Amino acid sequence: MAGSDGLGARPGGGGRALGQAPGGAPPTVVVAKPVVKEVVERDDYTGRFNAVDYVEVRARVTGYLEKIHFQDGAVVKKGDLLFTIDRRPYKAALDQAQASLASAQARLTFAQTDLERAQTLSRSGNISEQVTDQRRQASLTAQADVDNATAALRQAQLNYDFTEVRSPITGRISQRNVTEGNIVITDQTMLTTIVSLDPIYFSFTVDERSFLTYQGTLRIGMGATQKEHTVPILVALTGEDKPSRKGQLNFVDNRVDESTGTVLLRATVENPDNFIKPGLFGVVSMPASQPYKGVLIPDEAVAANQDKRIVYVVADDNTVSSRNVRLGPKIDGYRIVRDGLKGDETIVISGLTRVRPGAKVTPDRKDLPPTRT
Repeated sequence: MAGSDGLGARPGGGGRALGQAPGGAPPTVVVAKPVVKEVVERDDYTGRFNAVDYVEVRARVTGYLEKIHFQDGAVVKKGDLLFTIDRRPYKAALDQAQASLASAQARLTFAQTDLERAQTLSRSGNISEQVTDQRRQASLTAQADVDNATAALRQAQLNYDFTEVRSPITGRISQRNVTEGNIVITDQTMLTTIVSLDPIYFSFTVDERSFLTYQGTLRIGMGATQKEHTVPILVALTGEDKPSRKGQLNFVDNRVDESTGTVLLRATVENPDNFIKPGLFGVVSMPASQPYKGVLIPDEAVAANQDKRIVYVVADDNTVSSRNVRLGPKIDGYRIVRDGLKGDETIVISGLTRVRPGAKVTPDRKDLPPTRT
């Protein structure tokens, strides 16, 4: 994040800098004040899109596939009819179950009436208690038969309904795996698959050091507090120079992968045009800090002296002094200065080879735009 690739490499010592000639005018250099504005540092990670919902559509009853009701690759809605399995055997079983229930209900009605008659006769002493008990048992058995027939009818109705395979979710359907006329087996034959498309997940991993930083600054992965600290993200698809999709971080894994030292993060990304497909790669840009007032300077304003980075500051009397700086990432075409500048200084941004500490220069003042293309 704080690399210096692409920065100027001109040493800050006076031996190689060119000062003004004796008795001549000070060299002219371009100077400007740093850009000071609110910034948010961002980090980029490569990841992959995944469907929020993924369903393997399987047969729930065994039978011959009679009809397919969709086009391969079409968008289907929840509840849409996809397949019809031969319904005739299950219709016959349903009719039989209905008849069995009707027969059991008739036996129950007779047994209850018989029991009521026995109870009346028992009170007058015209029938024994044993006969009354037998008729009570017959009534209870008839009630159990009704309950059993009712359960069998429900099962037969379920099997009959399962001959129509309907979409459990809204999404894009894949190709059919079985053609009409083939037999399908309960819970074994996978007929097709369906994936939801909007919204869509984007999963990526971050290293342990970065995760600890995010946990401290963004409060991600902190349990209940995560809902109170939503983190917006941007995603660029393969081949895009700039992110084109917006989303929200919605999941942080509960452990660090010991084999890789990374933590899995997941974001929900808007996909209203269904352009993004599960399995595509992308690059996510997520905030790495809270908004803060940053000092930004062009890369060409930075010189190098061994392992140090130097910026030349021009005082009110046009005298040049060197200032050690600690740099951060690039934002809006500029380099963030973490330490070394307050933002109100005048710095040399062009002509670094013509200055040396302690010498005077002729400043050509410019105003830096808020953003560089």
